[in-house]
Amino acid sequence: MRTGRGINGFPHSKYMHNFMGAEGERRESIERRCGIPPEERPLNEILHCGFVVIDKPAGPTSHEVVLWVKEILGVRKASHTGTLDPKVTGVLPVLLGSATKLMDFFVGGEKEYVCVMHIHDDFSEEDLKRVCEEFTGEIYQRPPLKSAVRRRIRVRKVHYIRVNEIEGRDVLLTVGCEAGTYIRMLCHHIGLALGVGAHMLQLRRTKAFPFTEEDCVRLHDLKDAFVFWEENGEASLLREYVRPVEDALFRMNLPFVVVKDTAVDAICHGASLYAPGVLRVSEGLEKGAHSILLTQRGEIIAVGTAEMSGEEMLNASEGVCVRVHKVLLKRKTYPSVWKKRKQKKEEAEGSGSGG
Repeated sequence: MRTGRGINGFPHSKYMHNFMGAEGERRESIERRCGIPPEERPLNEILHCGFVVIDKPAGPTSHEVVLWVKEILGVRKASHTGTLDPKVTGVLPVLLGSATKLMDFFVGGEKEYVCVMHIHDDFSEEDLKRVCEEFTGEIYQRPPLKSAVRRRIRVRKVHYIRVNEIEGRDVLLTVGCEAGTYIRMLCHHIGLALGVGAHMLQLRRTKAFPFTEEDCVRLHDLKDAFVFWEENGEASLLREYVRPVEDALFRMNLPFVVVKDTAVDAICHGASLYAPGVLRVSEGLEKGAHSILLTQRGEIIAVGTAEMSGEEMLNASEGVCVRVHKVLLKRKTYPSVWKKRKQKKEEAEGSGSGG
């Protein structure tokens, strides 16, 4: 599996350079006893807020694969980001533990497939490429009889169809498309457009944004890596397969807000992010955008909706900047400064009324 590493070992830290700072970046010293960069996080913590990309074999359902991953890694919660039919192989991302709260960021990602299509009668390569070009763009599809969704006609976008190889009446295609596109139906419709009929013989998913085949691990390799770690304390192989969820988020180039250490624990208790707690924001952050809240060490705190643009956040002295929806970081990872301030305020009010 390839992993991007940047300064201080933090994955994809190049994104950390695309931040705008407020008031000289509103710098404050990081309390070194608090938090830990995702890459240095203990493996047992990564297992409860991480991901693994499985190279799904033919035969089992996607749900069965997830159950095996949970059994292998000893985690109670896991979920895949997009179903593959039993006969289909390839990229099956699985979120672990609290990372499942981020499912919405992954399910609609772009997909790529390699398939073998069998055409029922003789055809010319020129006609095939012409028809494939006609099916590039927005197309109408009705899900097949055996599908997990209602059989309503819907529009899906096909980004490209490449004819890689032709052997007799069998054609090897690469298809890049929107999530929810049925390649089986696409092959059927290409056959109808050719006037001779066609059906799909084999299918493999090679990309599920932001993951590719190069990120995949086979189930038995994952099992071996876990046993090496559990019995021998050798964690390097398992760390290569099971990654912190931050690694996936940085690949997606989502908008981020870096939060002051003093504001982190309040957010972990469900508070929204207010202007005084903003340290930096990613460039181009727009109001209404789904945003990731990060500590200065690159740990994900929560996800929420931006109530201001990035520029407005940096210039604001008060008000809600990000409305928090889902919290991932454990409480008390950072000091409960907000509790101390609340206590001091109550004490001050009490002494004032007593006077």
